[in-house]
Amino acid sequence: MLSLISVSRRVVRINIPWRRYSSGYSDWTSLRPHVKEFVEKNVELCKPAAVHVCDGSSEENEMLLNKLVEQGRLTKLTKYNNCYLARTSPEDVARLEERTFICTPNERDAIPIPKKGIKSQLGYWKDPDEMETELRKKFSGCMEGRTMYVIPFSMGPIDSPLAKIGIQLTDSEYVVASMRIMTRMGSDVLKRLGEQEKERMFTARKDAFVRCVHSVGYPLPPGKKDLEWPCNPQDVTIAHFLERNIIVSYGSGYGGNSLLGKKCFALRIASSIARNEGWLAEHMLILGITNPEGKKRYIAAAFPSACGKTNLAMMKPSLPGWKVECVGDDIAWMKFDSKGQLRAINPENGFFGVAPGTSSSSNPHAMDMIKANTIFTNVAHTSDGGVFWEGMEKDIDLSNISVTSWTGEENWTKDSGTKAAHPNSRFCTPTNQCAVIDPQWEDSAGVPIDAILFGGRRPTTIPLVYEAFNWQHGVFMGATMRSETTAAAKLKKEIRHDPFAMKPFFGYSFAQYLEHWLSLENRKAAKVPKIFYVNWFRKDADGNFIWPGFGENSRVLEWIFRRVEGENIAKGSALGMVPKPNTINMQGLGDVDMQTLFADNKPDLEAEVEAIKKFFQEQIPEDLPKAMKQELESLQDRIAKLPNADHNKQ
Repeated sequence: MLSLISVSRRVVRINIPWRRYSSGYSDWTSLRPHVKEFVEKNVELCKPAAVHVCDGSSEENEMLLNKLVEQGRLTKLTKYNNCYLARTSPEDVARLEERTFICTPNERDAIPIPKKGIKSQLGYWKDPDEMETELRKKFSGCMEGRTMYVIPFSMGPIDSPLAKIGIQLTDSEYVVASMRIMTRMGSDVLKRLGEQEKERMFTARKDAFVRCVHSVGYPLPPGKKDLEWPCNPQDVTIAHFLERNIIVSYGSGYGGNSLLGKKCFALRIASSIARNEGWLAEHMLILGITNPEGKKRYIAAAFPSACGKTNLAMMKPSLPGWKVECVGDDIAWMKFDSKGQLRAINPENGFFGVAPGTSSSSNPHAMDMIKANTIFTNVAHTSDGGVFWEGMEKDIDLSNISVTSWTGEENWTKDSGTKAAHPNSRFCTPTNQCAVIDPQWEDSAGVPIDAILFGGRRPTTIPLVYEAFNWQHGVFMGATMRSETTAAAKLKKEIRHDPFAMKPFFGYSFAQYLEHWLSLENRKAAKVPKIFYVNWFRKDADGNFIWPGFGENSRVLEWIFRRVEGENIAKGSALGMVPKPNTINMQGLGDVDMQTLFADNKPDLEAEVEAIKKFFQEQIPEDLPKAMKQELESLQDRIAKLPNADHNKQ
């Protein structure tokens, strides 16, 4: 085995300083034996100048933030409380799907084998031995001149039986500061790891923790000048070794590639662990919704990028007496309890939200929470010590202040011909600062999930809301999710497949993933939740959105709530169960073209079937579960029975 990710019993003598910046577990001798061994093996390979074991304290965090400011990698934002701005290299601004690999001995376990001559859309595979050889070359001496930080972190509340522990090694202070926000990080995690060893009798070769190794890929031998934003964009590699629960990331300092607890652990590795252990790790928000009578239900929802997940999770309902509270806006870990109730936790401890489009009108709660203890990345900087991005035009008076864009362009204006903030710019904020955080968001048992929503950005074809006929049909709805791309206006927008909103995040074969979802209904005593599909983005003939969205989406959630309660307010359609006429509360909303919102356009639906059929035939030609073929045939039959003219459903 290669030393980068192997677990060996050979003791490596370390002849470098183990810096002690603060109290607690900064002393490396306090590490559990197999954690210490994991660190030592990678110190031997990466050759850092020093090692610091993070304790998660506020003193440690302040030290790191000050260091980043001194390095010029963070700017303190004087307008807010303890907020900072980072500007990355223009070449290091987003996740790189084409450089992200699932490594398994059998390619078919990572991605379904596509039709001959067709490129897979469902992930990238690499042989683990080949990947280890490649990574060993990259990581050899990669941390020279830098400090290796050892980050013990928990995904989920530390005491939760649903939580999982990880240890990340990194040479980026930005990553440490961000991981402190996004995860439960520090000495308490190491303490819990020791307790788990006693409880479960873990050995060094068992899954006591997920091993994560990250480097910006820019060593600093004597005399070499550092970069303003250290990275190696030409050589980025992110690898997931499923059989050993190991994540390795090289060359990028951007959050999606370097905060390994997020997409890499909480979705890709966790979805594989979940399959093996009988639960779900999903790209879903979790919200609690309470009706005027005080009854509460919890909903999990999967939407692709730019479809309003964070806005929905923190919605301010327009309906009087209704309340929405946020458990999480991005990832849900869900497991059936002993009574068959599906329960969910948010494994994260922070929000890593897309900034552009977030405003006081679209998400007032988010705008309030980001004014303290936030790390912004690639947004614009205002001369009064604040931030700006596209969407904030009505929130900030720019007449008396100047704006410096994310690329450093001074005196930026809307007429500059460039974006003030990068389209993928972010805010990284602690979850507990959200004014509508759910009181049970850290419940170790998780919150009970009563409904699951799927959705996408669809200008035509798909109605405002419909319900699955049954669990199998609901899985089919998730498997066939499609959404309009949000590319620049000069490019033609496309409707792309994004099954379960997980296309970039599957940790194992999508075909096996479907089989896993289908199997959940047959688990002993399992009470599977109802499944719905929503579409806030249908347009009229002039290209205008028909549904007002944002807080008005509470009207759709009310209908879903009532269906969960068993009310007879739905009728069958070609796609599923849609609302009966006048069962969506429209009081006070004004005129909305409900007929067009729910119209079954036969040619559009026939084209939808052909697109799904092509996707299945090209991407999963051999391994598609029979149940999905049956659902596709049933959908085709229902559409064939529709009148040839548009058939309005409301």
